[in-house]
Amino acid sequence: MTSLHAKNALLPTGWASNVLLQWNAKGELTTVTPDTPPGNTPKTAGPVTPGLPNLHSHAFQRAMGGLTEFRGATQDSFWSWRTLMYQFAARLSPEQVEAIATWLYIEMLEAGYTSVCEFHYLHHSTDGTPYADDAELSKALLRAAHTAGIGMTLLPVLYQTSGFDSTPPTAGQRRFIRSTDSMLCLLDTLKPLCDAQGARLGLAPHSLRAVPPDSLREAVAGLHAIDASAPVHIHIAEQTAEVDACLAWSGQRPVAWLLDHAPVDARWCLIHATHMVDTEYQRAAASGAVAGICPSTEANLGDGLFDMPRWRGAGGAWGIGSDSHACVNAAEELMLLEYGQRLQFRQRNVLASTDHSQVATATLLQAVAGGAQASGRAAKGLAVGQRADFCVLDAQHLALAGLAAPDMLSAHVFASHRTSALDAVWVGGQQRTRQGRHPLHDAAAAAFIQARTQLTQG
Repeated sequence: MTSLHAKNALLPTGWASNVLLQWNAKGELTTVTPDTPPGNTPKTAGPVTPGLPNLHSHAFQRAMGGLTEFRGATQDSFWSWRTLMYQFAARLSPEQVEAIATWLYIEMLEAGYTSVCEFHYLHHSTDGTPYADDAELSKALLRAAHTAGIGMTLLPVLYQTSGFDSTPPTAGQRRFIRSTDSMLCLLDTLKPLCDAQGARLGLAPHSLRAVPPDSLREAVAGLHAIDASAPVHIHIAEQTAEVDACLAWSGQRPVAWLLDHAPVDARWCLIHATHMVDTEYQRAAASGAVAGICPSTEANLGDGLFDMPRWRGAGGAWGIGSDSHACVNAAEELMLLEYGQRLQFRQRNVLASTDHSQVATATLLQAVAGGAQASGRAAKGLAVGQRADFCVLDAQHLALAGLAAPDMLSAHVFASHRTSALDAVWVGGQQRTRQGRHPLHDAAAAAFIQARTQLTQG
């Protein structure tokens, strides 16, 4: 048993004082008791908040940061960005993928993420042929997560076509392609590896344009034959061109088609879901699925803005992902989410709730709950039976010093000048950062720089 005492801690019901936290050897919280004298229990350096699950990550894209910020067409868009991404992905080696992911996961920990859902679609060698070990790149990501010490939900991606009408894949997609049988074999291989590491295994049908209906049905059924509670993530309705193409193919919008043709429920995460009409918001929320919102990437790619008040009004669950990792900062994603809603509706404090008037408190609690659901992990916050995944704010940080605990969290999200106001991050009861820094920071950063240099100058 290990213990900490927090003068203030953000529990699922709200802020509490003098909270005793205890966890067992499995990293599960066994005691979360407010109004408890500290005694001889070690004390935290500031308020304790739940760790945020990052529900959408393409790890290799971290090494692309800054490389697509130029106009390469008369009008740049997601689709022109995707061409550059394919060119970058075509060059990556397993060693480079592992180095990039290890650094990224360390960045995530230093930025307040305690687990990650890795939407993994880079499966094969550069010419599209399988590696001798078909799971080589999946194993590289598992090793990276283990080295960093972050919780992992591995989501191998099923990718088969380049359009809604079963258009054959392009040369740029050759590293992604798998048959449904091949995917199910990969899942069988990965399940014991994930179990041994304490990771979770799920499936990511890439999108409706990349997975034909029969394959979608068979793959999801095959996954749930392996693990009935396994998470399913899918890109959906990210771009208006995607919506138009789906309408031309089926006569339905993407989210409506998915709800009519797939067993969407609380195991599913709808990534982006940016472009929905009211009936889709209502039906998708009622299904129990989580909306996976990625504010910095959606801004970077020009996707558009999700209507969060409409989704929350329908009772929808949601979480946060850093996706292409133009930004790796949990607090900044929450800030961007709120600011996008302010710009959209020309109001302030849009995402405060009836239970919590502080936007940072309301959004963090909801993002933690939705992110945990999407990850398939017991990471829903500071409660008995959940993972001991939490962050300690630095009460002496210039932006936070002298404030009450709820205001410290607000200052961390909205007023820390994007510098980290985190003192420590714990995952499964293990301290992963001290004074805002991971012990492998320097070594992992050097390996990342070497890999990126090879890719950009080789």
